[in-house]
Amino acid sequence: MYILLVGLNHKTAPVEVREQLAFDSEASVEALKEFKQRYPNGEFVLLSTCNRVELYIAIDKSSKVSLTEMAACLTEMRGVDFNEFRKHLYIMRDQHVVRHLLAVTSSLDSMVIGENQISTQVRESYGLACDYASSGKVLNHLFHAAFAVSKKVFSQTSISSRRVSVAGVAVDLAKQLFDDIKSAKIVVLGAGEMGELLVEHFLHIKCDDITVINRTQKRGCTVALRHGIKAVGWDRLETELIDANIVVGAASANDGYLFDKKKFSEIMSKRRGRTLLAVDITVPRSFDPKINKLEGVYLYCIDDLSQVVEDNIKLREGDLEKAVEIICQGVGEYMEWFARRDIGPLIGKMKHAFDNIQKGEMEKFFAGDRQQASCKDVMDGTVSRVVNKILHCVIRNIDHVALQHSPTDAVKLAESILEHAENIIDEDNQKGLQ
Repeated sequence: MYILLVGLNHKTAPVEVREQLAFDSEASVEALKEFKQRYPNGEFVLLSTCNRVELYIAIDKSSKVSLTEMAACLTEMRGVDFNEFRKHLYIMRDQHVVRHLLAVTSSLDSMVIGENQISTQVRESYGLACDYASSGKVLNHLFHAAFAVSKKVFSQTSISSRRVSVAGVAVDLAKQLFDDIKSAKIVVLGAGEMGELLVEHFLHIKCDDITVINRTQKRGCTVALRHGIKAVGWDRLETELIDANIVVGAASANDGYLFDKKKFSEIMSKRRGRTLLAVDITVPRSFDPKINKLEGVYLYCIDDLSQVVEDNIKLREGDLEKAVEIICQGVGEYMEWFARRDIGPLIGKMKHAFDNIQKGEMEKFFAGDRQQASCKDVMDGTVSRVVNKILHCVIRNIDHVALQHSPTDAVKLAESILEHAENIIDEDNQKGLQ
């Protein structure tokens, strides 16, 4: 079986590319169904976040599968031209996929090293695949291995005590660019997990004039009550921006930008020349990048947080070595399981072949005048025990090869023994036909 990955992330594609290929939950479910229909014997998990879109695949080696074709399917589902994305895509196989997923889930491949949202996002994506039966034995084991390794990384390194989020980096950027941030009027668009994290980070640096605006006002009010801030309805969005000093977008806009240049120009004309800092951390983006050309607006998207991210990486350099060791150990353990998983079925086939050889020899011995021999049942039991003891010795040797050499060598040995046993059966069958 192959383990495969096709995808792109913040290292290979800018936000204007990633947002075109982003999948929300509903679109992810449709994609999983489509892949399962096209490749019934395959396993699929689709991970789509602000920083990456990745399709994890496990499929039988006998399948006629093309990763280029699968990548083209992904782009087709989002209504975009595959040729525009080809140069941004990466393809991985087997242990490289395992290492990548373990690094992703442990946040070592994130824009912000140590951020804890990615583990939740991976769990949610895997949960969708389980709900719609697109995952299976191989990917189930892989994703559970990733969750176990992530837990170790966060518990055994100081990444867990210093972890931050994209929301935290956005607030750090606001601090750098806004001199008197404590007195700033701040508007947070969105009251989901990221929106609430933004609120918490702003409160942590003593900002007290914070307004949260959410499409569902009930959710916005819940967050506001929990943190002692203000919440207003979505219909007040433009009014609040007229008075704001800082606006941070954490509400995705799947059907186009929340604000285009024309609409934002109207808002800025009512602000009487006052500067507005806008930070857009959503994918797809909430603010049209052309807004940055308007006088008095400073717009930053998620890819503009790079300098703060670089500082974050330097803070965590001491933790990375330990985290990488944990990931490498996890990769080794998973690949050992992946190689050994074929041994059990092979041993079952070997036992069946040995039983057939025994049965054939017994039938040849008790042919003709011996058919009614009284010792037949006793001898059959004796021969069966001998065969089972020989098979037990064979299995012990296969296990020894797996432990002392490699599971791959053990599989090759088991396949060789099975091949010889099946050849004996075929030869006996051919003689019986003569």
